[in-house]
This record gives sequence, C-alpha cells and structure tokens, in this order.
Amino acid sequence: MSRNTLVDNSILIPDMMKRFKLVDMRDQYPQLIEEARRSSMDYEEFLKRLLEIEDAGKLERRQMRLKDKANFETLHYLEDIDYSFNSSIDKNKIDELSTLAFIDACENILIIGPPGVGKSMIATGLGIKACDAGKKVLFANAKELLDRLCDAAENGSLKEALDNLDKIHLLIIDELSYIKMDKERESLFFQVIRRRYEKNPLIITTNLPVGRWDELFTGKLAATAILDRVLHHCHVLSITGESYRIKSKNSVK
Repeated sequence: MSRNTLVDNSILIPDMMKRFKLVDMRDQYPQLIEEARRSSMDYEEFLKRLLEIEDAGKLERRQMRLKDKANFETLHYLEDIDYSFNSSIDKNKIDELSTLAFIDACENILIIGPPGVGKSMIATGLGIKACDAGKKVLFANAKELLDRLCDAAENGSLKEALDNLDKIHLLIIDELSYIKMDKERESLFFQVIRRRYEKNPLIITTNLPVGRWDELFTGKLAATAILDRVLHHCHVLSITGESYRIKSKNSVK
C-alpha cells in the first residue's frame, strides 16, 4: 500500500464516518486500529469492536437526551438513598421497582409521606433508571402540570397536550398535595389518569394519605373515581420519619 493511499484514507475514512454520523467510530477508530495491529486482531473482531463502540455511544447519547427532556428538578439516583437514616424506606421494594418491571406491567407507584423524607428522590431515581432503559419520562410538579393543561385548554391545544402526555412511558407527578382543585383542574387531572390507565404507568408523590384525597378534589366522588384508577394496579410506598433536609442542615452546624 502506497504512502499516498494511507494519507488519503486518513482523510477519507473520517470524512465518510462524519457523513454517516458515526460519531464514536470516528473518534475512536485510530486507537482501535493501533490495538488491532499490536494484537493481530482479525477483520471480523475489528468490525465487531467498531460496531460495539458506536452502539454504546449512541445509547449513552440517547440516555442523556431522555434525561434532559424528562425535566428532573435534580438528578437523584437510587444509589444515593440513605437507608440507615430512614428505616421506613423498604430497600427490597425499591430494588424490586428498580428492575422497571412495573413499567411493562403498567403498574403505578404512589409514594406517600411528609416533606423531606425522600419521595421525590425515589421518584427521580426510578425515572433515571427508566431513561437509561430507553423510556420516555416526564417529571412534573402537579400544580405546574395542571396549570399548563389549563392554558392548553384556553388556547385550543388541549388535545395536542394530552396526546403528547400519552407518548410518555413514565409520567411522574410530584407534590400532589399543595393544590385545591376546581372543577376544571379536577376534570383535566382525571383525563390524564384515565388515559394512562392500564396503558402507561404513573408515579405520584404526595403528603396526603389516601383517606384524605377528598381534600384535594371537589368531593369524595371525584377522589374515589381517581383513586380507583390509580390504585387498581399500584405499588404504595408509605414513608415516615425525619426530613433529609433537616438532617443535612443540622449536620452542617
């Protein structure tokens, strides 16, 4: 092989990989060529390694895009949970849910507990696991979600907004506690729950035990209709104990 051919290939190969959008191959193939020369790697193994490099890179970029679009408030991982601080958090149950079997089974998760005990952390950690598995996730504060749906109803784009929510594999509704719904918001919330029922799962975090959900809605009838669908296929996590935030504040002193 002539020197001119080598020079041409050093330009041609990266250019072709760029046009085919083989980002990771383009970045790493020179190192792999050197490794192949040193180890006498055969052509089949070399091609396999190149494809694995590209596949891993595409997966990582997809995971990052899904996490960006999920709108997590902060990136909390299940590995960050301090089980020694709060024994009411069931590690075995969290480990079970982390397999994401609940998503395939279209099962909801309801996390109940006072402020600061790790409800949002658990929900976010499960959401991140789902993103890593290639699932579309949306993390939404309950009030902000309903405000957006009300705005959509006013400007005539409600169907589009609800259709977009239907495309989300895992919808996390955080802090379903601090709002008193009127008829409009209650109807919109019911539509979200109804459309996801036995199709795509929800994770809901709340300070209110199930027996007090009528305080959120216009009455017991509405609360019952919503709870019936939420709880039919559902894992309920009840967490008690002190606030992680208070613990962190006290530990600084």
